[in-house]
Amino acid sequence: MQIPITEIVIKRRIRQDLGDISKLMESLKAYGLMNPILINSSRELIAGRRRLEAAQRLGWKSIEAHIVDSGSEVDELEMEIDENLHRRNLSAVELAEGMSRLERLKNPGFFRKIFIAIASFFRRLFGRR
Repeated sequence: MQIPITEIVIKRRIRQDLGDISKLMESLKAYGLMNPILINSSRELIAGRRRLEAAQRLGWKSIEAHIVDSGSEVDELEMEIDENLHRRNLSAVELAEGMSRLERLKNPGFFRKIFIAIASFFRRLFGRR
């Protein structure tokens, strides 16, 4: 559900330092919001402070949000902690493999040229044209 950003209430948060959100802003510009923020029915932010800040800085007027009514401040705090705690970054190997696959997808011409050259070599070698 799209919620006007000005209607979202930000109360006391665990994360005090939002860090550099420029890369997140670039991601939002390029791909949009992939993971909605989390709010309660009073429109108080539960999770997604950095995403909300990036959207605000980009001048967005509204943002996709999931509304969760736990009815408990304890549950909401647990959700905030859980979202920030149980993430896992890609390992160096996983990231390298992903970047390699991305490069092949973005530049198929290079690999296609190699394949054509190899195929041409074998055709000449075995007398086929």
